[in-house]
Amino acid sequence: MSRPTIFLTGCAGFIGSNFVKKIAAHETDYQFIIIDALTYAGRKQTIQPELDKYSHLSFAQINICDKESVSQIFNDKKPVGVLHFAAESHVDRSITNPNIFVETNVLGTLNLLNSSIKTMDVQSDFRFLHVSTDEVYGSLTEDEPPFSEQTSLKPNSPYSASKAGSDLLVRSYVETFKLNAVITRCTNNYGAFQFPEKLIPLMILNATQGKKLPVYGNGKNIRDWIYVDDHNRGIWQAFKKGRSGEVYNFGGNSEKRNIEVVKTILKSLNKPESLIEFVEDRKGHDWRYAIDYTKSTRELSWQPTVTFEDGIQKTVEWYSNNAQWLEMIKKVN
Repeated sequence: MSRPTIFLTGCAGFIGSNFVKKIAAHETDYQFIIIDALTYAGRKQTIQPELDKYSHLSFAQINICDKESVSQIFNDKKPVGVLHFAAESHVDRSITNPNIFVETNVLGTLNLLNSSIKTMDVQSDFRFLHVSTDEVYGSLTEDEPPFSEQTSLKPNSPYSASKAGSDLLVRSYVETFKLNAVITRCTNNYGAFQFPEKLIPLMILNATQGKKLPVYGNGKNIRDWIYVDDHNRGIWQAFKKGRSGEVYNFGGNSEKRNIEVVKTILKSLNKPESLIEFVEDRKGHDWRYAIDYTKSTRELSWQPTVTFEDGIQKTVEWYSNNAQWLEMIKKVN
């Protein structure tokens, strides 16, 4: 008997590649097909070892914005599920080029949803999981309670607005077409295989090379950090156990000011704080993110297991030991 097929979109990128390595590689009851356009932040080489080793993993280079290609692979493979990681995700890039964020995050998601509702007529147990972000909730002040699943959507960047748009599309397909779908939202991820434009890998790379570490504004903006493996455990739990139409938040219980994160990295690498360079603040820079994940604990039996202190040490060590991957990922397609 053939194994049921699950599509994993965007899994040559940071969060998705870690999902492939830590979860999909070991879930042999399914056939996983990784769908990725291989943009600047995604490299097939990142997941090639798993593709070579595990017969239940395969790869298809498809851009989710290509409606015909998406429709074709759905028709050919008839998946029982989609875990939708694919997204343009860097806020700075969304400020300089908002269009591609709407194209990928909204229209790309729409293509997947349209093919999904056709597939669910064939696969009655079909499920769609949409990976989103806490940034759709907007920004918190110092003393406001963390975001919950009931928090109103108030995105402040083109990136978060495009993600909020895709979230609302998923919700509408649940209500209108009875699509079996769940949405997950998490706070800032960190860990291995993250493109070095994001804060933590950029700081590690610059510090290792003795370069200045650019910190926006006064460095006092606050983020809640979640180790990528904890996030992916939550995604898989939500796919298996989450209730259709529901949103599940995942947080790391690790609120830190940006400057504190940077200083922790410098200390871990035995580098001087004189490398820190404060630069002009990002436009529309959200002040604080924090997540209330009570619902995920209650309904999915999920909670973070990796402390920031342990996770950042593992992350610093990984980047320090993987210069070859860093050189590969920095090369333009």
